[in-house]
Amino acid sequence: MSDAILVLNAGSSSLKFSIFEVGRGADGLLARGQIEGIGTAPRFVLRGARGGAAEEQPLPAGARDHEGALRFVLDQCPRWLEGHRIVAAGHRVVHGGVKYAAPVAVTPAVLAELEQLVPLAPLHQPHNLAAINAAVGAMPFVPQVACFDTAFHRAQPEVAQRFGLPRRFTDEGVRRYGFHGLSYEYVASVLPDIDPRAAAGRTVVAHLGNGASMCAMLGGRSVATTMSFTPADGLVMGTRVGSLGPGAVLYLMQRHGMSASEVEHLIYHESGLLGVSGVSSDMRELLTSADPHAAEAVELFVYRIGRELGSLAAALGGIDALVFTAGIGENAPAVRAKVCRAAAWLGVELDETANDAGGPRISGTGSGVSVWVLPTNEELMIANHTRHALG
Repeated sequence: MSDAILVLNAGSSSLKFSIFEVGRGADGLLARGQIEGIGTAPRFVLRGARGGAAEEQPLPAGARDHEGALRFVLDQCPRWLEGHRIVAAGHRVVHGGVKYAAPVAVTPAVLAELEQLVPLAPLHQPHNLAAINAAVGAMPFVPQVACFDTAFHRAQPEVAQRFGLPRRFTDEGVRRYGFHGLSYEYVASVLPDIDPRAAAGRTVVAHLGNGASMCAMLGGRSVATTMSFTPADGLVMGTRVGSLGPGAVLYLMQRHGMSASEVEHLIYHESGLLGVSGVSSDMRELLTSADPHAAEAVELFVYRIGRELGSLAAALGGIDALVFTAGIGENAPAVRAKVCRAAAWLGVELDETANDAGGPRISGTGSGVSVWVLPTNEELMIANHTRHALG
């Protein structure tokens, strides 16, 4: 019987999972899937290993909350293990704070420290920790490993992590953390085999999805990133506002009498592509919509990417490569084309045919900056971290 690692990624209304045979990398994927709509109308989608067809299955009534959803996944695991046994579980945890710059085996003391970080990521951290607690209860003898979305950015210079606030707040933990670190780390791990010059040099990675951010990497290490204290900062996203001046928040609270929780809901759930377009948070719908507000939302999305690209290139002192990844980055050639055309001043030259075909290289032969489309794989990164953390 071979060993396998279970990977769990719990969101506010979803639970994603993957199962990997130990030591076989991406080829060891046994099963993956997710439960969506937890708390409302949950549905379970199972995707076969290595790109197999998706299969939707009914869910029992008890799987309507996170604990029930996890219990359902664990109950179904024997169907997918195919002669394997789960020897460890790896978890995506959004926030590791200042202390956790690497994956860590979960202990009661670690869980207690991660609970203290809930105020820094109130919409994500509680669900991440709930999944760990449920997994510990269901599999008490299976080691659990926490892998942090903030950890990759802990390599940034101190000046890149500071706000211009009094030092007492910085010491308390009010600083630029950055997120999507597991995605960036995966891209950094595969880049040497694809573009050695980019891997050793100055690369900007654009993780563009419903949640979107960008990261400047020098020699595969994070130098600067667009998200900061929370995952709501930086680029315009599906429903998140992106960069918003503090004066605007004060105005909303003072002029419109909004409470902190109401502002939080506004900037996380009612803004971004959805708020600007009034149509949808889904880039696919916006690109095909005839509504002029949809076009304005796409224009803003691309404009902010261009602004941040210039900022990140400045942090690097130049740019050798640009990488698109995640849902929009991998699947929206129209968005990639708009970004690349706007970045011509940096030396980017787009190969339109290659871009329409999905890459992987979409820059022209004369481009001063190599441009790539690389699928991310956060789940594999978590599986690898889990294996290494447990020796």
